[in-house]
Amino acid sequence: MTKLKKHFSPTKAHEENAKGKAAGFLPRLFCRWVSGTEPLGSRGKKFEKGIVSPVCPVVEFSPHAIEIRSSGASFGFVEKLFLRLVVVIGLMFAVGLLPQAQTKPQTKPNILILYADDWRFDTLGVAGNPIVKTPNIDRLAAEGVRFTRNHVTTSICGVSRASLFTGQWMSRHGNPAFEMFKTPWSETFPGLLRANGYYVGHVGKWHNGKFPAEQFDFGRSYAGKHYLKQPDGTTIHVTQKNENDALEFLRTRPTDKPFVMTLAFFATHAEDENPKQYLYQPQSESLYQNVTIPTPKTGSDEFFKRLPPFIANEKNEGRNRWHWRFDTPEKYQQYMKAYYRMATEVDSVVGKVLAELRAQGLDDNTLVIFTTDNGYFHGEHGLADKWYPYEESIRVPLIVRDPRMPKARYGTTNDDFVLNVDLAPTILAAAGVAAPERMQGRDISPLYLAAKKPHWRQEFFYEHATIRDTSFIPSSEALVRRNVKYIYWPDFKTEELFDLKRDPREEHNLINDPAQAKRLAELRKRFAELKTQAR
Repeated sequence: MTKLKKHFSPTKAHEENAKGKAAGFLPRLFCRWVSGTEPLGSRGKKFEKGIVSPVCPVVEFSPHAIEIRSSGASFGFVEKLFLRLVVVIGLMFAVGLLPQAQTKPQTKPNILILYADDWRFDTLGVAGNPIVKTPNIDRLAAEGVRFTRNHVTTSICGVSRASLFTGQWMSRHGNPAFEMFKTPWSETFPGLLRANGYYVGHVGKWHNGKFPAEQFDFGRSYAGKHYLKQPDGTTIHVTQKNENDALEFLRTRPTDKPFVMTLAFFATHAEDENPKQYLYQPQSESLYQNVTIPTPKTGSDEFFKRLPPFIANEKNEGRNRWHWRFDTPEKYQQYMKAYYRMATEVDSVVGKVLAELRAQGLDDNTLVIFTTDNGYFHGEHGLADKWYPYEESIRVPLIVRDPRMPKARYGTTNDDFVLNVDLAPTILAAAGVAAPERMQGRDISPLYLAAKKPHWRQEFFYEHATIRDTSFIPSSEALVRRNVKYIYWPDFKTEELFDLKRDPREEHNLINDPAQAKRLAELRKRFAELKTQAR
């Protein structure tokens, strides 16, 4: 190599032209090795982007031919000799006789968490919903695994998000509603990934006190309104801003580091103080115009009155919001269609973000998770919103597309009990980072990666704190199993018991049934044990 350089002397201008730009083979000689498939003698435009000096040839190696040509200048004896040596050495590279200079491959996966709001398990086309249109999320499910029994351990925005970041129950992370959790940031998955070389971003809703912008490399936090005022005085829909910021993150991130981004949508959350409740974007107006959305079987006053009396009254916030959204057939159709329009808008953004991953060639090395912070009552039990431990409130979608997943698992479903607290340890495990000892969730990847199904949980503990006062949103706790649910209301020392196999809509409280005495005693004992473990 030294001898070649000795006999080849590009001009100073050529040196300046090539400095810091020439790539591939022999960069110090200011020549460009271009890989392609053009036949011998081709002079296609694909070579125009190369840095070519009047005395520096373009050498093309392809499976079919080798081409040597200049940018227009004639060659002397020295240059011709040099070209022959280039070809010989290039062939040695091509057949592996010499090591090739390559960029070190990124071994750790990128991680994308798509996190919607107030979106229960069946608000997806792929989950069997005949009305809502979610083609992009459905496609994600076809490329991964969908968990049909994913639940949150607390069904409210702030607490569930704290559990997402910490992998802990409310009792341990210490956020009972909308405060900053007490778990050290160094024990959260964003903190741990950043400490291990990840570029860390958060876009959208936060809801855990003041947004800790200093903990993120890219941080954009906003929620509460469907239309946001921008610095230039214009307004933008919150879902459109979600899209803009997420794409900016992906397009401006450093490419020499793996990334993790939480894209936290405000949709499908209502704008509670606005009479319209769900302010979708104008282009969605035509959606769902000619459909009638079925009303829930348990949406009548009859089922509302079956609830405990401290809920079945007009002071309860769940009932209050039912009046806002669902208390007439006309209102129900109006607001459910608006809700579905916002869901489809989120789906559209999901599609664009996933398309950006494909465009950047990141599909094969990005773990993608779609889930939500809590479920939602669409009028069931005569309620709206969430909070309480009934299935519509606590059961949420979860789709995982993992590049490690064998193709045979694509498009499959899993019905094991998985929880929002499981996501943090799952994310850390994918990145090869050990989960902190106090992280309570479990890595769920063995459920879709392991050849043999691991032993898995058959039950879990649910908890929710009192919000404002007991008449507004009382506290609740529960032991949930596949076929039975035990609910305890601490503020009122009241119990409920449901046989989920025979009564999946939780219509009939069996707490006073003598036939349930033995089972009830066992459930109470186990409930107390799980409650202790959650602390």
